[in-house]
Amino acid sequence: KMASDTPVDILQKVLENEILQSTKVVEEHLDAEIQKLDQMDEDELERLKQRRLEALKKTQQQKQEWLSKGHGEYREIPSERDFFQEVKESKNVVCHFYRDTTFRCQIMDKHLTVLAKKHIETKFLKLNAEKSPFLCERLRIKVIPTLALIKDGKTQDYVVGFTDLGNTDDFTTETLEWRLGCADIINYSGNLMDPPFQSQKKYGTSFTKLDKKTIRGKIYDSDSDDD
Repeated sequence: KMASDTPVDILQKVLENEILQSTKVVEEHLDAEIQKLDQMDEDELERLKQRRLEALKKTQQQKQEWLSKGHGEYREIPSERDFFQEVKESKNVVCHFYRDTTFRCQIMDKHLTVLAKKHIETKFLKLNAEKSPFLCERLRIKVIPTLALIKDGKTQDYVVGFTDLGNTDDFTTETLEWRLGCADIINYSGNLMDPPFQSQKKYGTSFTKLDKKTIRGKIYDSDSDDD
């Protein structure tokens, strides 16, 4: 009499069966698609080609429209007045409120320059906080750097300092990209449930802990201890 299968053997058989089944389903689906294409007459194929070309053209037009509105590069805007105009003409806007003397703003600049080129569906701007007191008060910006994330003309979310970015100066561009993806301000293709800094932790990246402090009514730098 043969020894009965162990739970591990049973599990393995179940898994193998599952894989076979799903492979079969995929193969059947592909066969059906190929058959559909084989049965298409020339007119149908031509229509399909036209639809694809139109979709491609539309994507290209959309891209050109974004570029004409200043998407695709990370730009500084000179004044608060420009801010309202820029925000009005684009659906998704990321605006970095910065200060020249704040070292962490330069770190933010580096990552935003990369993301502006990658995500042309979103407009990336920077504005000197010291030249825009009205906006800073209206948007309650107390910490520099702060990113205001604006959708359809309304500020939906803020990235304040580096708290959401793994609390470190060494955060990656992917980490900031993930955070903007969480706010749905860019088209994010990764997994929102898996922040990039989680995997950094696994590999023992050391984190510099930032102090979180709030001083009422005063804009302060997230990287200075004497403010």
